Amino acid sequence: MLFEQFRSRRITSEDLEAADKKATLLEDKMDDFRLLIAMCKDSMAGRYALSKWNLSVVVATIIYVVSPLDAIPDMIPVLGWLDDISIVGYAISKLAEEMKRYQQFRKENRLSAE
Repeated sequence: MLFEQFRSRRITSEDLEAADKKATLLEDKMDDFRLLIAMCKDSMAGRYALSKWNLSVVVATIIYVVSPLDAIPDMIPVLGWLDDISIVGYAISKLAEEMKRYQQFRKENRLSAE
C-alpha cells in the first residue's frame, strides 16, 4: 500500500523546498541529502543526465523524506527520523558513484562559469 502511494506520486518544486528544510534533521546525512536534491533539480532542468533508475532512487528518497506517510511517522520522537535516515543512507550507498560524477560535473560547471 505504501509503495503504491510513492510509486504514483510525482515530485514538485514544493517537495524539493520541503526536502531542503528537512535536511538539517538528517544529521550526518544532511550534506549528501542536499546533494541528492541538487541532482534532482539539475536533472529536472535538463542540466544533468541521470539514468531512469538513478533518478527514480533520488526522487523516491526525497518523496519518502518529505511525505508524512512513511513507515514510522516523523511525529514520533527519534524513531520518526530513524527510518528517513536509513532510507537516505541506503540511497547514498546505491548512488555513490553517481554522486561522485555529479560533484565533478558541478565543479567543472562552476569553473566554466567563472
